[in-house]
Amino acid sequence: MTSSRPTTHVTDIDPESAAGAPGSANEMAATGRQSIVADRAAPADSARQVQAGLGVKLEGLRAFYGKAEQVKGIDVDFKANEVTAIIGPSGCGKSTMIRCINRMHEEIPGAHAEGRVMLDGVDVYGPGIDVVAVRRAIGMVFQKPNPFPTMSIFDNVASGLRLTARRGDLQAKVERALRSAGLWDEVSDRLSEAGAGLSGGQQQRLCIARSLAVEPEVILMDEPCSALDPIATLKIEELIDELKQRVTIVIVTHNMQQAARVADRTAFMLAGELVEVGPTQEIFTKPKDSRTEEYVTGKFG
Repeated sequence: MTSSRPTTHVTDIDPESAAGAPGSANEMAATGRQSIVADRAAPADSARQVQAGLGVKLEGLRAFYGKAEQVKGIDVDFKANEVTAIIGPSGCGKSTMIRCINRMHEEIPGAHAEGRVMLDGVDVYGPGIDVVAVRRAIGMVFQKPNPFPTMSIFDNVASGLRLTARRGDLQAKVERALRSAGLWDEVSDRLSEAGAGLSGGQQQRLCIARSLAVEPEVILMDEPCSALDPIATLKIEELIDELKQRVTIVIVTHNMQQAARVADRTAFMLAGELVEVGPTQEIFTKPKDSRTEEYVTGKFG
């Protein structure tokens, strides 16, 4: 199966996982099909606001920890250039599901996934697909901000560009990423200082900038605001609304108000299954499933 257009590199690294380690770009194997990642020139600033992202489609996705099934046969579309919120009680499989999208789930000893994850028509679990290439094509922002502690603000953002040997003006690319993350005005005069010295909200936006620097198509966010104060949370939410003009975003959140504010569509999960997905306003006001109504009205969870 051939992708309809090339994707770009994007990486973010969980310090507790080897998943983000650098590696060579790969081809999709023996048939001469297009690589899941391909370099392309960065769009001009005037075009950035209309850059199309890529959709993601899950087909029969199941995820296991050993023999225990945590995600149970999910079929769902994450539409391009939209924000989809994943809600549901703790332990229902939300984080596990999104980690399957960029194949981080399999980094856990004994864990594996089944089914298909289609990125613009390409199965990221298909034969010959390089895992590192997948993780470059689909960025991840974690619950706890994870700037590289020994790196400066500048080097944190530039790290992905250097690993992927992206051509062009490094200084300009770093500045553009920081501006896109709404952080440039706050850090432009201290780029040589440690990224770990920023506030929690600034660190989270720095991690987002690190992903944006290499031109993502999809960004997965696992409760990115859970450790932030209301002001920092608002900045991240405003950033999410801006970013969907260029990328596709999937966000896991326990905050019902946040889902209502930022998401175009909302999916409700329960006990590893997808109960319902639809326009956010519909999910919160006229859900089709009684379990969804009970959850969003606070009757359980």
